[in-house]
Parts: sequence; structure tokens; C-alpha cells
Amino acid sequence: MGERSPKGLAGLYLGLATIERMRLARLSPMVQEVAKFGMIGAIGFVISVPGANLLRYGIGLGPLTSVVLATVTACAFTYLAHRYWTWRRPGNVAQAQEFALFAVFNGIGLLIQVLCVGFTEYTLQLSNPVALNAANLLGVIIGTVFRFWAYRRWVFLPVVVRGKPELRVVRSDAQVDQPGA
Repeated sequence: MGERSPKGLAGLYLGLATIERMRLARLSPMVQEVAKFGMIGAIGFVISVPGANLLRYGIGLGPLTSVVLATVTACAFTYLAHRYWTWRRPGNVAQAQEFALFAVFNGIGLLIQVLCVGFTEYTLQLSNPVALNAANLLGVIIGTVFRFWAYRRWVFLPVVVRGKPELRVVRSDAQVDQPGA
């Protein structure tokens, strides 16, 4: 008899994971990064926005405190996920510097979010759940675009091995060119 495949949810998960790996393998490196960043961002969004609502309307914290606490929690998750999946670079030893930069750029992204929520709450004096969520969503979108750019530019850099020039892909058909050649 042939091999038996896993049944139920385990089989479904394995099948979906295999399909996902095959799809990502066919995409260009930039598209892979954007796809992974988006998946992690979606999970961070699920932690952040409902978390802010729970803290604001379930526990009764202020609007800015709620957004800050929920977003900091989401950022802890996203750092680990981006570090070990989206921009996994073997041999990267500058983790303290990487984390410090990640924290700074997340702080700026959080400031963008807080400015949107604070403007809505205190300047426009809109204090209802729809206004909070709309302002929070706008802040998340603007902050996410900023974070992707900053992470890619300054935080999760490729590892450069001493004495060996860094390779760079010049065409999507996997032709590689070495600097100085």
C-alpha cells in the first residue's frame, strides 16, 4: 500500500504550507519580502486594533494609552517574526543594533498612529468607536508604509561576509552580477 497522508486539520495545514512555500519560491525576492511583511503585518494588525478596542472600551483606558499598549504588544510579535522569517539572515550578529533601530522606527510609526488618534479624539472631538477605529486604521496604514521602507533600508540588512563582495541580483531571471566586475 502507498503512504498515507495526514488527515484533518494537520493535513490541511501541511498542504497549505507546501503550496505557500511553492508560491513564495517562484516570486522575486522583493515580492517575497512584501508578501511576508504583509502576512506578519496582518497578524500585528489583529493584535493591535482589536487590542486597542479591548483596552479602550472593555477596560476603559484612554484612547492614546490603548493604542500605545496594543501597538507595543504587536511590535514585540512583529520584531520576532520579521527577524526570524521575513528578513532571516544567517550569521547576523548585530542584533542589539538591529533591535534598537527596529524600536526607533516602530516608535516613529507609533507616533504617526497616535497623532491620527489624538487629532481625531481631541481636535475633532470625535470620541466614538467608529472614529477611533478610522483614525487608528489611517495611522496603521501610514505607519506601515513607513515601517516597511525603514526596516528594509536600515534595520534588516543583508549580511556582508568580510573579504567577499556582496552579490546583487540585477535581473529577475536570477542572473547575478558582482560589484566591480
